[in-house]
Formats: sequence, C-alpha cells, structure tokens
Amino acid sequence: MTVTIGSRTLGTGHPAYVIAEIGLNHNGDVEIAKQLIDVAKRAGADAVKFQKRTPEIATPTHMRDVPRETPWGTMSYLEYRYRVEFGHDEYVQIGDYATLSGLDWFASPWDVPSVDFLEEHNVVAHKVASASLTDTDLLEALRATGKPIILSTGMSTLEQIDRAVEILGRENLVLMHATSTYPMEPGEANLRVIPALRERYAGVPVGYSGHERGLQISLAAVALGAVAVERHITLDRTMWGSDHSASLEPAGLEHLVRDIRVIEEALGDGVKRVFPGELAPMAKLRRVPA
Repeated sequence: MTVTIGSRTLGTGHPAYVIAEIGLNHNGDVEIAKQLIDVAKRAGADAVKFQKRTPEIATPTHMRDVPRETPWGTMSYLEYRYRVEFGHDEYVQIGDYATLSGLDWFASPWDVPSVDFLEEHNVVAHKVASASLTDTDLLEALRATGKPIILSTGMSTLEQIDRAVEILGRENLVLMHATSTYPMEPGEANLRVIPALRERYAGVPVGYSGHERGLQISLAAVALGAVAVERHITLDRTMWGSDHSASLEPAGLEHLVRDIRVIEEALGDGVKRVFPGELAPMAKLRRVPA
C-alpha cells in the first residue's frame, strides 16, 4: 500500500520522504522559520513540518503556571506557549513560502481547534505527535479531514497504537517508529520495531522519526525499510529552546538527505546478477570457468 502526500508517493520501492521538522525551532520568529525552510530546500528535503497548538487547551493544567526562563524574560509556561505560537497571518506567510520553495508543508495539531485551523490553510497532510496518540477526540477530528495522517508512535504501547490505528483507519495512514527521548541515546532506538510494525499493521507504510544526535540511526532506519524519515532542524544547536539540541544543523540535514539517496541506490532490487563492472575482474581473476 502507498500513501500520496502532495506530489510524493510514500511506500516500499519509492524514495524515502524526508520531513524537516521545524516544530517550534523558529522561536516565534517568521524570519527564522523562512530561513529553516530555505535550509530544508537546499538539503533536498521533501517537506517541512510545524506544530500548532491552542495554548489554553493544549497546555496541561499542572504546567500552566510553572515559571519559564525565556529570551523575553521570566514568564509562565502558558505565556511562553502563546509567545512562540504562530497565528493566521504567520501561517499564511510560512505556508506560501514553503509552497513556493517546492516543499510540502503541514503541522502537528495538538487539539481539535488546531485541526480546523490547519484545514483552513489547506495543509496536504496532518502529523500526530507521539504525545497525542491517545487523544481520541483529536484522532477522530483528523480522520474526518480525509487527509493523509502521519502517526508517530513514541511513548506508546502496541495496544495504544492498535487503538489509534483503529480510529484513524489504515488507508491514508503512515506510521512512524519513534522514541520520545530528547536527545535519544542509541540504546533506546530499537530500530527492529520498524519491520515489526510493518508486519503487525500489514499494508501500512512505516517510517522513522528520530531525536538522536548524528545521522547513523536515521540512515540505518532507511536500510531497514523506513519509507519516511523525520528529523528536527535548527540554524544552530546552541540556540535557546527545548528541541534545538536534538536537531540537525544545515550541513547535517544536507548530509542526511545525500546519504539516504546513496543507501536507496545501494539497496537495489534484491535480484542477484553479475554487473557489467564485474566482467573485467571476472575475465582476469576467475581461473575455472563455469
């Protein structure tokens, strides 16, 4: 089974769909968001992704009044969420900018009003963050859009994933293996879950959403058959914000896309054959002909 997002097809035998996760790494600044879109474009990514919240709904009650030190001074966690959230005008700007750059763009809505907001902006797909996998109301609202859904599975049990897949349906669904540790250590990657998910949810394409340092784990995921790879990106890992340290800088994203394409070419079709480049060595080195 394949899933079409924008002009790209996701599934076995197709190039891995590379999602540059901007998330909140724009720090509430449209110009930074545009610079990150430029980074994704130059690297050869297929899509950029943001996060959309209605802060008074999506912020857990116990977190709202927690003080947060920010570049704009000390404020409550809820105030901080409002400070970095893009509204209608900002999404018009970044959505148009991404589209004109030839990139798909979409976001992870964290609440039902955010689904409606993103639908008004004609996103090509929706992404479910791992933290939202158990939010039945959100999943039902997303299925009602009829858009492709990318579902991250971090911090979730198989039984919870079963329930989410039952709500979303298997058509137009892409599962993303993920471990929700920021940054993630290699011992928590558990990449063999990729083929395990592919077997359990037959016909549903499976990708990988990574929060590790470096590129090796994401590249190994492609070798294991991941149909999509999502990584956070940043202009500078030392920037203020919770996700920057687990993100790829511009050169890292360029290398990731380059190496994914090399791996895809190297995987071949699985049919054993003698390649033209082997004929000369065969003539020179094989003493006993077949």
